[in-house]
Formats: sequence, structure tokens, C-alpha cells
Amino acid sequence: MVFHQRVDEDLGCASYLIGDEQTGEAVVVDPAYAIEPYLEEAERAGLRIVRVLETHTHADHLSGHGRLALEHGVPVSIHPLAEPEYPFDPVEDGQIVPLGSLEIQVIHTPGHRPEHCCYLVDSHLLTGDSLLIGDAARPDLAVEAEEGAEDLFHSLERLVGLPDDTEVDPGHTGGSLCGAGLSRDRASTIGAEKLTNHALAIADLQEFVAHSSAIAAPRPPTVDRVVALNRGPFVSAQPSLELLDAPRGQLLDVRPAAAYAAGHAPGAVNVPLEGGSVGTRAGFVLDHDEPVAIHASSAEDALEAAARLYAVGLLDVAGYLLELETPERIEPVGIDELESLVEQDAVEVIDVREKDERDEGFIPGSRHIPYRLVRAYHEELDNGRPVVTICSTGARAGVAASVLVAEGVDARPVLDGGIDDWQKRGHQLTSFRRCGSG
Repeated sequence: MVFHQRVDEDLGCASYLIGDEQTGEAVVVDPAYAIEPYLEEAERAGLRIVRVLETHTHADHLSGHGRLALEHGVPVSIHPLAEPEYPFDPVEDGQIVPLGSLEIQVIHTPGHRPEHCCYLVDSHLLTGDSLLIGDAARPDLAVEAEEGAEDLFHSLERLVGLPDDTEVDPGHTGGSLCGAGLSRDRASTIGAEKLTNHALAIADLQEFVAHSSAIAAPRPPTVDRVVALNRGPFVSAQPSLELLDAPRGQLLDVRPAAAYAAGHAPGAVNVPLEGGSVGTRAGFVLDHDEPVAIHASSAEDALEAAARLYAVGLLDVAGYLLELETPERIEPVGIDELESLVEQDAVEVIDVREKDERDEGFIPGSRHIPYRLVRAYHEELDNGRPVVTICSTGARAGVAASVLVAEGVDARPVLDGGIDDWQKRGHQLTSFRRCGSG
């Protein structure tokens, strides 16, 4: 058996190419929209892709099943509860999908979504968005969280009944928004997960439902768009990216944060390509109904940025620009200067981390607005009082400041450092403890 895992580091999504060397047949499980790596790997291994197996209708990334179907005539299989609007071959619980001399067993595991299925082949369990490494998937993206959590509990019970040496190959790794507390390991075993997985340690149904339905991770704003694209008619490849003479629509600057600070075009929002999570962050701060023009340092960077946008269903990319007037400047704030500004009460400090991060400790007197929400507060913040944005490392602070600056707010980010650096300078942080916590 040929078994190849591919992880999209930007989204934390994993997909798989599985093949039978004897017959040269292969399937792709949960393909990304960028299908070229599967085609290249199949060619290297002397394989022909004959089927796509979807564990479910994905909500966080655009599937490549449409491109494989349209460009290569590959049939797509998914559980009927997905109610797809494209031609598909249904798979049901207990069904065996033949792949040359191999057999792929379908295990219906609702919870993350009603149609969710796992696939078991030659002691490899492809768990999609059910059992993950270190925890389980979130149950709130398709149905009410409590309903999804109850289904997920029973699905996990089925999976842990498999032999302990069964390899767990998840659909997500650390960095995904589809689960909390995920390990960055790319594979595990049923036995290891029994010992270490937080979700599997909860034996009581009601306790599991309470734990699993208390979702801390934000719901990506692209969810409904991506689900509709993945459920609807097949999506083909996007046209070649055009080099523009002038911006069209909203301007996304993907250059490094320091380059943006040194000079950027009016109205540009900065989500640096080098920082990772480009698709997720762009999805949070861009208008999904307006075309996007990409300002990049090179054509290669522009193409990569466009691929990151396509991956989260933002397909209206007008083109890219390399040469652009950049008269606007912002001056990043260092920890030394921040100390002085706070002491003088000369700025409003905006903590742009997520709630669970802030609860661990924050600068007294700072205000909490996650980076993904700052645009909604721009009129309130545009009151003449300078704003400083801060997070853990500077990455989200830079994004947040760029959004506010694009809206006319006097905002500066802490780019080189964050809350931990503030504390290391001897400053006390205020922590927040919820009622009932230890």
C-alpha cells in the first residue's frame, strides 16, 4: 500500500493519497483545492487516481473534489446525509470500497457533521473531523453544539473499540479551528489516544456534551460560504492571476509587517504571507463580497497568497500588484515605549488575542477586542486617542493595526513582542478566573 499524508500548514488540514501498488489504483481522501501535489505524488508512485473519498462536507477549506472530477473524470464518494448538489457515489456505514487488492471500510461517525464518515484501510484509520490527536473535533458547525456533541460521543465510543495498534490519521492537526487542544503530531494510535486524549478521558455522556459544546475557538466567517461551495456544483480551477496596473476592490498587502509599516498604499490591510494562517486571518478581516487585489513582494508570493485565499473559498481575486505608491506609514511600538505611554495614560491599549488567551493574563486597563473584530469598533476607536494593539508575538497586532489604520484610526502595533514580554519586564498582569474554575 502507498500511503501519503499531506498537511496544509496554513490551515492545519490533512489529506491523504492511498494506493495499491499492484493495480496502480489510488484514492484521495479529503483533497485540498490545490490538487497538483496529489497528481504529482501519484505520478511518482505510478498510480492513477480513481476516486475521491470525502469524510464530510468541509467547512474550513475548499475541497479539490470538483477539480479532480472536472479535470480528470474522478468520481466522488460521500455519505448521502451530506445532501450534495453534485454527482456522487454514496457510501454507507459498513460498506467496503474496493481499491485494487485493498479494502476500505466505511465507518459512519456523525458528530462534527451528520454525514461524517471515517475510513479504515490496512490498520490505518482516517478520522477526518472526529477523533483528533489530543482531543476531538468541534460539534457546532453543522447542528446545535449539544446535538453534535452527543453524536460525537457515541462515534468516539465506536472508534476506541478498534485494536489499540490501529493508526489514527486525522483530518486536522494543531493550528486548525476545527478542534481545541490539538497536538501538532500528524499520526497516533488508538491505544495512545486512550491514554492521552482529553476528550476520551470523559466517560460520562453529559459531562462530554458540556465539555465539547463549550466551544472557545471562533467560528470562521467563511464557514457558510465554504460549505455552500463544497456542497454545490463542482468548482473548477481559477483563471491565471493577472498583473494589475492599479488596485481593484479591496487591497490585501501580504508583504512582511515591517515593510507594510515602512510604506503602504492607503486603505491596504496587511496579512503577511510569512506569518502563516493567511487564509484564516484574511477570511476574518476581508469583505467577502468585494474583489481582492494582492500587493506582494514578488509574483511567487502573490500566487501563494491567492492560493491561500482560494483555500478558504475567497475566489474573487482580481489580480496582483508589485509596483505601487506606498505613501502611508505607521510606527511600530516597542515594549520600552509602551511602558512610557501606559505610564502617561497616553494611549488606549487594545489586546487583540482571543478570550481564553486573555484570561491567562492581560495588561491592567487594556481593552479586549480580538483582531478579527476590530473593524466593527473603528468608529468608536476613532476618537482622537491613539491606539496600540498587542497580542502574543506581534502577528495579530499587526493585522489589527492595519485594519484600523485602513479605517482612519490612529493605531500602532507592538510587532516585536507581546504580553509575555511585558510581564518579563516586571509588570503584573491581571488574570480572569471564571466562576466554578479551580
